[in-house]
Amino acid sequence: MTLAVLTLMNWNKSFKLNKEIIVMSKNVMFASIIASILFTTVLANTNSFAEPIESQTEITPINNSMGIEKTTLHMYIPKDNKLPWGFVEGKISNHVVDYPVIIQIFDNDEIITGNNIGAVHFAQTTVNEDGSYEYKFRVLESDQGKINKIFDGSYTVKIFKVVYLYPNLDAV
Repeated sequence: MTLAVLTLMNWNKSFKLNKEIIVMSKNVMFASIIASILFTTVLANTNSFAEPIESQTEITPINNSMGIEKTTLHMYIPKDNKLPWGFVEGKISNHVVDYPVIIQIFDNDEIITGNNIGAVHFAQTTVNEDGSYEYKFRVLESDQGKINKIFDGSYTVKIFKVVYLYPNLDAV
């Protein structure tokens, strides 16, 4: 009888352990599915209109400790765009407090004589304490029910940020 009770207790413990393993496996599988969906969504996201140009970030020193960082991007607004807003956003890891971000948008199809790109839109926006910034602009507007395209086609976006040249140096 002792052997039967011992076998029953071992089987009961084994049953509980198997049940816990099944629950844990379901949780791991659920988390894996969610992670896979998120990963696929991020990689398959083709809704971005701006893409960085290779090696187009330059820093021009202002003085011994600060410089202006210029980043150049391409932006393409498709002809069938239905979104009314566009935006430029980013995060500066070594920003200088109290200096705004300057954003210039140039139309690649409307070349100005003496310039290689046509001027379209200039703006500035503040930088948050964490170095992040965002600027929203209209892509479409509605006037008495008629939709007007403000941006359509290929553009060059230049973003100017004031940064510390040597952010890792400690002041003495």
